[in-house]
Amino acid sequence: MGHHHGHDHDHQHFEDARSGNKQGLFIALCITSGIMFLEFFGGLITNSLALLSDSGHMLSDASSLFLSLMAIWFASKPPSSQKTYGYYRFEILAALFNGITLFIIAGFIMWEAYQRFFDPPVVKSGMMMLIALIGLMANLVSAWILMRKGDVKNNVNLRSAYLHVIGDALGSVGAIIAGATILLFDWYVADPIISVVVAILILKSAWGIINHTVHILMEGTPASIDPDDIRRELEKLERVINVHDLHIWTITSGLHALSCHILIEKNTDHQMILEASLEKLRTSFHIEHATIQIETSDQTHRELKI
Repeated sequence: MGHHHGHDHDHQHFEDARSGNKQGLFIALCITSGIMFLEFFGGLITNSLALLSDSGHMLSDASSLFLSLMAIWFASKPPSSQKTYGYYRFEILAALFNGITLFIIAGFIMWEAYQRFFDPPVVKSGMMMLIALIGLMANLVSAWILMRKGDVKNNVNLRSAYLHVIGDALGSVGAIIAGATILLFDWYVADPIISVVVAILILKSAWGIINHTVHILMEGTPASIDPDDIRRELEKLERVINVHDLHIWTITSGLHALSCHILIEKNTDHQMILEASLEKLRTSFHIEHATIQIETSDQTHRELKI
């Protein structure tokens, strides 16, 4: 006996969160695009790698924010006979792409910085600091909007976009520090040094996103859920012998799914056990999308590979 279970209230909460994510991404995209052009032309005028690298990072960010926005739109398409889970996974693919682009941008910054170490060019530090300060304020506003409007904690797509914006803010801080160092000490090598530090911080964020998205694509168990806890709780139910073939995975951020087989004692009400199990999963683990097969000792199946 199998069963699929869902609740309109929780689905509405899920959709409301996605609407907030969409609003936050759109506003952040507008801000990021404007500052990107300011830093790019500012970097050319001041001859600052820190500004140019930050504008390059912001180009990546604008693309990533746009991709994240499109991913939410694409994921809202209804399921089809060929895509029975719908298009929610497109958000995870967008987050993976964002993580990879962060790696590429960081690599580009490090390569350019390496070349500038040996012959640091003259940088117009005053204008560089002013432009970087404007960029920092804009990035902080974008980050605040994403946190206020969206779910940067639980939605990996939005978090990847948020980390891009935070990476931009770090780039702006780096450019300000480099500009101040050049202004005070005429130490032009500070520009590539700060750029490398920012690139390393970007790499750290990128690795976290890539690791998380690959885990989801590999049908890994959500980090917030312990399968052993679920097994123990279900086996505490009256007349349940054991729980086996338990699988838990993430369809998209905030939407988990579960399937399992529950072995029960003979002459037990299957429907009662099923309803109790679904209620336990919903209230204790916030899992709405569950498929459960109820079995008795004379209904067991052969051992499965996974």
